[in-house]
Formats: sequence, structure tokens, C-alpha cells
Amino acid sequence: MMKLLLELLKDSKRSDNEISKVLGVSQPTISRMRQRLTDEGIIQEFTVIPDFVKMGFQIMAISSFKYKVAKDIEGLKKLMMAKPNVIFASLGEGMGKNGIIISFHRSYPDFSNFVSNLRTEGNDIIDDLDSMLISLENQIVKPLSLKYLTELEET
Repeated sequence: MMKLLLELLKDSKRSDNEISKVLGVSQPTISRMRQRLTDEGIIQEFTVIPDFVKMGFQIMAISSFKYKVAKDIEGLKKLMMAKPNVIFASLGEGMGKNGIIISFHRSYPDFSNFVSNLRTEGNDIIDDLDSMLISLENQIVKPLSLKYLTELEET
């Protein structure tokens, strides 16, 4: 099952028949294994990683914040789920902060509005928000992809 998962990380659009040839097992076995990986929640979704610039995004922001722990986490979840440009948000620890947000923005004014709205809407939930902005148009030294995880098994 791990070998199948690694093959899917390389390219999830490949057919079960194609993967069966690579792994040396039957296509029905691959189909059953893929379904089992999905049913057990090991595979949460099948998706693509687009060219964000071609989608109109110029900036990826990695923002850290202090979560007001005395408040209910459901408010934080609701706030983050209402932001479609947020692709990941979690509690964590480090650098004096205990939360992180990864988001995409079409322009700096778009990002600035996002931060203003976040501070207003999340005033009783988050505090001390700092962001690192990444230009998606240049200087990317390793593009975003999950396929690199497959190299962990090979080394």
C-alpha cells in the first residue's frame, strides 16, 4: 500500500492499469488498494498543484500569529474556513507564536485587505500577526510539490 501511495504522490492522475504495471500487481488489486487508502483516510483527496501565477496569484504569504488560547478553537476554525485563499492553517509552536496560516493573494493590496479583515474579524481570536511574503513570479528555488516526499523512501 505504501508503494501505491508513493506512486500516486508522483502523479495521481495515472490509471490503475498503468500503476499496476509499475508495481507488478493486477489492476483490480491496485483499484482495491486505492479504495482502501481512501476509505481509511490515508488519502484525503486527489488534487492538482497548478501554476499559481497563471491563476492570477502573485504572492504566497506565510503568516504566524498568537492564538488567544482562552478562546474556543471553533472560532478560529470558522474564521479560517471562511477564507478561500487560505490553503493551510494550524496551531503550532515557535518564534513566540502558536499559529500559522499559508495563503495566496493576487496582489499586495489583496494581501493587505486580507490582513486588515483578519485582524478585524479575528480580533478576539488572534493577536500579533506577522507575515513573510513570497513572490510567485521569480526566485523559487524548489517548486511546491508533494512528489518530493517519494524521494524519502528511495534514500
